[in-house]
Amino acid sequence: MRKRSVTVARPHRRDRAVVRLVLLLPLLAFVAGCANFFGEKDEVIPDVPADRLYNEGVYLLNEKKDPKEAAKKFEEVDRQHPYSEWARKALLMSAYAYYDGRQYEEAITAAKRYISLHPGTPDAAYAMYLVGASHYDQIPDVSRDQGRTEKAIAALEEVTRKFPNSEYAAAARKKIELGRDQLAAKEMDVGRFNENQKNFIGAINRFKVVVTQYQTTREVEEALFRLTECYMMLGIVPEAQTAAAVLGHNFPDSDWYKDAYNLVKGGGFEPEENKASWMSKAFKKLGVG
Repeated sequence: MRKRSVTVARPHRRDRAVVRLVLLLPLLAFVAGCANFFGEKDEVIPDVPADRLYNEGVYLLNEKKDPKEAAKKFEEVDRQHPYSEWARKALLMSAYAYYDGRQYEEAITAAKRYISLHPGTPDAAYAMYLVGASHYDQIPDVSRDQGRTEKAIAALEEVTRKFPNSEYAAAARKKIELGRDQLAAKEMDVGRFNENQKNFIGAINRFKVVVTQYQTTREVEEALFRLTECYMMLGIVPEAQTAAAVLGHNFPDSDWYKDAYNLVKGGGFEPEENKASWMSKAFKKLGVG
């Protein structure tokens, strides 16, 4: 019988290259291992203990008066030791350090992060207060937009609502009161401008906001006097009489009342309150007078 020849398939050129690469990879790994074995190791920097980083941050903040560098130390605690108790404390301290250094946006970001991660802790009240205080410290002059003032009041009111018995709630209430004074002053500033431009209706609308929304602020006395002025100029005498009467009833010793009384009296009238007026209803609603 004729013997059948057996044909052996030769590897394709590309297949031979793959085989060489497969054989070469273990060799490369061995060489790399030898490099590390003979001293060329990757440098591994050990983590600094969390308490040491934290205390360094406190030192920079209190002794060196360097809040910016202190904040970096506190953030390093969180980076090297995430989810630890030291990281929680350091996050709050970084918010304070930024606030102390007048880096308000960074303070707000850090404080809000603390609130989102640790809402049930006692220190959450302070974190919320830092958010409000950061906005509050950026309140602009009354001639400018008061959006920052509104943000400050909203954040501080959250402190008083969620933590009414905390020490920070008392401080928040004081800032809220001053913030409301600022908003009322802004309304008065625009109202006086309108009045000087003989836009008495526009002025009345601004002064009305002060009387209805900010009547516990120091601006309300002047607002009632300005309303007396504007209503007299428009010839709406009953409302002018009411504005003067409400002013005298609630602030009898006010210099603004004396001016309002003389203004109405000079027109041949007396201050007389109309109980149906919006001004009477506004003060009655809040139990004033």
